[in-house]
Amino acid sequence: MLSQYSVAGKTAVITGSSQGIGEVTAKRFADEGANVVVTSRSQEDV
Repeated sequence: MLSQYSVAGKTAVITGSSQGIGEVTAKRFADEGANVVVTSRSQEDV
């Protein structure tokens, strides 16, 4: 997915990051070196 583009050092804002696609996306961006900002409706879930 991200192998074509370098996201290292860039900032990604991921909404709905407590589960499902949002959670996986946030983890992947972080694994690729991005600074990740996550949001969720419930603070406990993040």
